[in-house]
Amino acid sequence: MTEQFGQPAQSPASPASPAAPPAPPAPPAPAPLTPSEDLRAGFAALRAEVGKAVVGQDAAVTGLVIALLCRGHVLLEGVPGVAKTLLVRALSGALDLDTKRVQFTPDLMPGDVTGSLVYDARTAEFSFREGPVFTNLLLADEINRTPPKTQASLLEAMEERQVSVEGTPRRLPDPFLVIATQNPVEYEGTYPLPEAQLDRFLLKLTMPLPERNHEIEVLRRHATGFDPRDLAAAGVRAVTDAHQLERARAEIAQVQVAPAVLGYVVDVCRATRQSPSLSLGVSPRGATALLATSRAWAWLSGRGYVTPDDVKALAHPTLRHRVQLRAEAELEGVTPESVLDTVLGAVPVPR
Repeated sequence: MTEQFGQPAQSPASPASPAAPPAPPAPPAPAPLTPSEDLRAGFAALRAEVGKAVVGQDAAVTGLVIALLCRGHVLLEGVPGVAKTLLVRALSGALDLDTKRVQFTPDLMPGDVTGSLVYDARTAEFSFREGPVFTNLLLADEINRTPPKTQASLLEAMEERQVSVEGTPRRLPDPFLVIATQNPVEYEGTYPLPEAQLDRFLLKLTMPLPERNHEIEVLRRHATGFDPRDLAAAGVRAVTDAHQLERARAEIAQVQVAPAVLGYVVDVCRATRQSPSLSLGVSPRGATALLATSRAWAWLSGRGYVTPDDVKALAHPTLRHRVQLRAEAELEGVTPESVLDTVLGAVPVPR
């Protein structure tokens, strides 16, 4: 009896073989999730609390909350002076989490981020000294100013939630979130992040210059004594914690996604791979990221199921850094945002 590649060999049926038993009935569909109002209220209060320190950046604040709920990392892009560092500090204060900042420079070494073994002359032994990556919220400031070797030191931490030094893995705290910033206008002396590392970021958020009324509010706060170095005096307090965050994550894992919506997520991502303006489309990792952020947004919106509108709402921040433009398209003024707009307009929406 021969066997075809990829198919098991079939045995001849015996006339005396008994009839196969009937298939068991399918299990009942799970009841739709009803998001807990107390948890949702806590994360709504979190966004309001950050707003006491940061004015006019609601989209970035919401994106950071979604990243926390999805165990993802964030690439934060904005010119100097738009409160990127203040945003991270305010978020950690409102969550009662530990935060550390690393200023990435050309001479920064991997051990300066992950930690290193230090020789103790008193004991004649090496001991591990933890680097700043051992925290809950790590602000990697101007990550594109350090060489690729140091950039790569974050890859294991971001993906595996651990660092390995001299072959010994060491777990990072939970929750753990990397928020990396970069300047979108100054590229002299920078090292652009490779596609493999960009794909590790769940979201790419942009912090634009504030509108006129928001900028007036910033100045009014400073004129009345606001000190960005003293958030407690500004009234920022912890309104939720890591335990509530874990409860919210457990609920989001139960948010239902209909097969038609799953197909819509896949169709959007596959359409980017066929765009004539792109040399690199969204990978399957990007599709799973879009699914995760859509579920978190549905939960924050008070629903236990994902709609196509949730997918559309999170498509830009989840996918904009996962596509790469062709050189000729870039010269014509095409942007990742315009390509995603075209894709979302062309892919049929399930009803």
